[in-house]
Amino acid sequence: FAAAKKDPKRIVYAEGEDERVLRAVQIVLDEGLAHPIVIGRPAVLERQVEKLGLRIRPGTDFQVVNPELDPRYRAYWTEYYALTARKGVSQQYAKIEMRRRLTLIGAMLIHMGEADGMLCGTFGTHALHRGYIEQVIGLRRGTKVCAAMNAVMLPSRTVFIADTYVNVDPTAGEIAEITLLAAEEIRRFGIAPKVALLSHSSFGSSEHPQAKKMQAALALVNAMAPDLEIEGEMHGDAALDEEVRRRAFPGSRLKGEANLLIMPTADAANIAFNLLKVAAGGGVTLGPI
Repeated sequence: FAAAKKDPKRIVYAEGEDERVLRAVQIVLDEGLAHPIVIGRPAVLERQVEKLGLRIRPGTDFQVVNPELDPRYRAYWTEYYALTARKGVSQQYAKIEMRRRLTLIGAMLIHMGEADGMLCGTFGTHALHRGYIEQVIGLRRGTKVCAAMNAVMLPSRTVFIADTYVNVDPTAGEIAEITLLAAEEIRRFGIAPKVALLSHSSFGSSEHPQAKKMQAALALVNAMAPDLEIEGEMHGDAALDEEVRRRAFPGSRLKGEANLLIMPTADAANIAFNLLKVAAGGGVTLGPI
């Protein structure tokens, strides 16, 4: 929060008519965390603000992007068509999508330099929203994979978990890249990443290909980022309890509790995230990022 206040960014709220989104925008403005850009029909936004008893004034306290009528519409659908013409998108389809797909509109705002970031996905599937982002923004230069990370705020710790949605059964190379990207993202929160590569295997106790995959990923990460505090492959309890880890592997490079848990599959990551969210996190989560 302190970092956000020092340099507020232009953040798009794709589903701006949603009650949760408008309440969040009120807090963001009160705290000076960002410059909100809210996508929504102005009349609907006005009614929602009044109904919810909020103090924010659409068009005055924050920018409103009307998906039904915006002077940039032609420029945006034209650019979207140029980006996707060789991916099966026709001009007519580009026109229709640019009117109805809120995440696409938000992605175009970022692409055209009119926003710095976006919050989207309050409804619909992760893959649906990600598809528009991949079409318009794409991967950062030099990266080969995208992934999703969730954080669970537990009573005594915050745990980041990846990859919760994108890569169903990533290779060792993909896990290594996901680990480095996730660690970089955690640093943006002002947190030093402490990484555990999780498995049913504990430091070589299994010869299964999934265990071997995590071992290979560790070797790749160590070669690419030798200063990153990381260990594996290990059980979940060993990641969060240093004494358990010490008994299993006294020579571990990881000290204290891990705060970034890298899972071998999306199944493992998504199940773990949702179990922790309900069983111990009180439903307080962040992401997917």
